[in-house]
Amino acid sequence: MAKGKRSYEEKTADPAAQEMLIRADELGIGTAFSRADDMVPCNIGGAGMCCKLCGMGPCRLTKDGQTGVCGATIDTIQARNFIRAVAAGSAAHSDHGRDMAFTLKAVANGEAEGYVIRDVAKLRTVASYYGIPVEKRSPQEIANDLADLYIAQFGQQRGEIVPLRRAPKKRQELWKQTGVVPRGIDREVVEALHRTHIGDDQDHRHILQHAIRTALADGWGGSMIATDVSDILFGTPAPILGMANLGVLKDDMVNVIVHGHEPTLSQMIVAASQDPEIIEYARAAGAQGVNLSGICCTANEILLRQGIPAAGNFLHQELAILTGAVEAMVVDVQCIMQALVDLSSNFHTHIITTSPKVRIKGALHIEFDEHKALTIAKQILKTAIDNYKNRGKTHIPQVRENLIPGFSHEYINYMLGGTYRASFRPLNDAIMAGRIRGVAAIVGCNNPRSKQDYLHTYVTQELLKQDVLIVETGCGAIAAAKQGLLLGEAGLDKVGPGLREVCETVGIPPVLHMGSCVDNTRILTVLTQMVEEGGLGDDIDQIPAVGLAPEWMSEKALSIGTYCVASGAYVIFGGSSPVSGMPDRVADSDLVLNYLSQGWEELYGGKMEFIADPDEMIRRTLAHIDAKRAALGLPAWDPQRFGRSGDARMLELEALPVAQRRAAIYG
Repeated sequence: MAKGKRSYEEKTADPAAQEMLIRADELGIGTAFSRADDMVPCNIGGAGMCCKLCGMGPCRLTKDGQTGVCGATIDTIQARNFIRAVAAGSAAHSDHGRDMAFTLKAVANGEAEGYVIRDVAKLRTVASYYGIPVEKRSPQEIANDLADLYIAQFGQQRGEIVPLRRAPKKRQELWKQTGVVPRGIDREVVEALHRTHIGDDQDHRHILQHAIRTALADGWGGSMIATDVSDILFGTPAPILGMANLGVLKDDMVNVIVHGHEPTLSQMIVAASQDPEIIEYARAAGAQGVNLSGICCTANEILLRQGIPAAGNFLHQELAILTGAVEAMVVDVQCIMQALVDLSSNFHTHIITTSPKVRIKGALHIEFDEHKALTIAKQILKTAIDNYKNRGKTHIPQVRENLIPGFSHEYINYMLGGTYRASFRPLNDAIMAGRIRGVAAIVGCNNPRSKQDYLHTYVTQELLKQDVLIVETGCGAIAAAKQGLLLGEAGLDKVGPGLREVCETVGIPPVLHMGSCVDNTRILTVLTQMVEEGGLGDDIDQIPAVGLAPEWMSEKALSIGTYCVASGAYVIFGGSSPVSGMPDRVADSDLVLNYLSQGWEELYGGKMEFIADPDEMIRRTLAHIDAKRAALGLPAWDPQRFGRSGDARMLELEALPVAQRRAAIYG
């Protein structure tokens, strides 16, 4: 937690961000970083010890034996606060999935301007999961049926949501035994809110069981639907060259940044920006064309499919405007700071809201409609181009890094086995042999109360040294990209010897960019495929794997963490806990915190912990991975056993005289 004014180096690990924070101070303009220093968070609310769910409060519980006006105890209040955050996060990601399903329906019926079904193979594969007939049927017919099925998952009242059947069989049975199978996506969110109304659910364990159910409706429901439909409509990602950081902005072009989370808008703006009509319109305005880039998860969506550069992650949204080079920042939903409008008044930048769900006071609103997608996308770009003449002095940091994103679970299958032998067998074998010690998923947000990108990149780099393969999504992936960690050759000299062998042999970077926040469902799919491949147990909780959100800040992160725990994963959050309580001052204020760890582990084999110290995160991650290896009867990790095969060994042999080379090879 920040105390007082921090130096630029203490605020961010990114040199481009440091440069822009210096500029902000020179101009006398505040940012999220300075506001975080000025704002002292409430330690009572931050510990989950405040209840404001009715008009009798707010009630702050700070003394032993104290209850709310209604008699609610600290554990009830903390559990209610936690599940409400999970419900909000689940609603955000699942509503994204709903919109994608409606778009698929419109495309299937020829009602969505500019969209086509780009991945027919994935459409047929996904439809087959649910028994939708595919033979001798057009893609549009299949897509229509799949869209109807997916749309039904949101309003369904009984039974179970259908994507759940893609989880390991043993895990599905566990969910049934514990009574947490989601019946319908919207139903679980609504019930979470009902249970936490004044006078309802008042047992923290019972409340948190429904938090599991609500989060499962997101991870194995709404978010999985969003990822499926995005791949079907816009293409399943495969490795592609991209760039990241503020240096992707260009002085001689109209700079348009898309920021938010929904790919329907951003993908169409990509298409419109390449239209000859728009290019000529920009040239007539004196620019060389339109330069498109992204912020946050929208950046990931267009980066991993189109190679469109990422201007940055969550905390770069204000810094991009500070360059003075952005004609328009086009936003849809989630993670958009209200401060953007006031900030943009110091420059010429238009903040353009586009979603019917989101308006920001003072912003220009151009509402997006998938039925007129290309037309509206061109209107947005022309608005930005018309603003080019108003640009003043610019200050673009010349900092950017290349990266290779696009590692969908489909591509990981392919890269490990090729077209005819696509399989997770090589990955499982590498873990079983000990070349790869285990797997870590490092995901989540930036938080201005910690040093931007530092926790993401420090934990990543330290785990790589220990032969841990890393997969990343969201703002965490962009953090690694800005540090140059997402290239095949990047930092292999600092990667453990076994993991290096695998990376050199397969030709992959040691950090795999898997997509946006909703694409954490790709990680669930990878874990399921690892189980089905064999050799690493018969359920996800047996795999040597850990999930980490080092700089979390959003309710979506809590939902993601909860559905990963329910799936059997150990999840570590950095920073402070929203239910930490004050055990030294209030009895029972650690009941909820302990239940998220010990209680959930007993039920699901997964647990959630909040750890502020990055070295302790790393220690617990490795301890968990090693414990899972031991439970499976795998050899203990020994870095001395590997590192003398693959490309590195061949280079060593080539450097030897012929006679010595023959002796080394043949003995």
